[in-house]
Amino acid sequence: MSASATTAAVSLSISGLSKTYPSGVNALDRVSLDIGTGMFGLLGPNGAGKSTLMRTIATLQEADEGEIRFGDIDVLREKDRVREMLGYLPQEFGVYPRLTALEMLDHLAVMKGIIGRGERRELVDAMLKQTNLWDVRKQRLGTFSGGMKQRFGIAQALIGDPKLLIVDEPTAGLDPTERNRFLNLLGSIGQQIVVILSTHIVDDVRELCTKMAIIDRGRVLTEGSPQEEIDRLAGRVWRRAVHAADLDDHQARHRVISTHLVAGRTEVRVHAETNPGDGFIPAEPELRDVYFLALQRQTD
Repeated sequence: MSASATTAAVSLSISGLSKTYPSGVNALDRVSLDIGTGMFGLLGPNGAGKSTLMRTIATLQEADEGEIRFGDIDVLREKDRVREMLGYLPQEFGVYPRLTALEMLDHLAVMKGIIGRGERRELVDAMLKQTNLWDVRKQRLGTFSGGMKQRFGIAQALIGDPKLLIVDEPTAGLDPTERNRFLNLLGSIGQQIVVILSTHIVDDVRELCTKMAIIDRGRVLTEGSPQEEIDRLAGRVWRRAVHAADLDDHQARHRVISTHLVAGRTEVRVHAETNPGDGFIPAEPELRDVYFLALQRQTD
């Protein structure tokens, strides 16, 4: 059996996972998810529990209860086996600023157990080329831009040929060009392995992921295909431009999904089974609508 075929059969199963911090914050509340091969988006606001879940999967913290399995591996009890198959790019990660990208990746490859100099050089060169860092491989990491550092983060996460890759808020703070470059890189990686993209940026999930879940206050609010979630809102989203002075009135009379400025005027998007009148016209549903409605229902 080929390596890709073996990888394709492996999935991550999370069942009843809970975590409460000593402060009383309930970061995870009976979270259950099934994540297969490909790009999976974990979408939620800051403080939703995403990073707690990512760190628990990455064996960096303990859960109070529940189970995580990656294929035949018990993630919570067989941490060393998980780490052999894991690539992890946390929201913030440190580098040695005086080392070059080439030197740092070579050092990390040694730590991964790749001792042979020829094998290590071949692997490091491949990672630098895959992440479009080859031309700056001898540049000190302390001089890298935010986007370059994120691409270096992916390069170090890919050392050791991981079967599970976790990236936590990878595009936060990147300019549009670097964001597109980074998303294209992730998309090229996430074909044969399990990749979890944790983010509060809806467009990252819309552009990359075939499956997703929305999480808030430690709870999974919805899970499925982004397009299927959007399709469920067909014929139920309406929009119109309003004067700022009329916004409170519309919010009182309609289920407002979101408001934003379009050409200097406030556009209101509402959810309703039939045309709500008041000059509203049909709108094509978007993943943003799915996201905001899921968060609203959490507080209903």
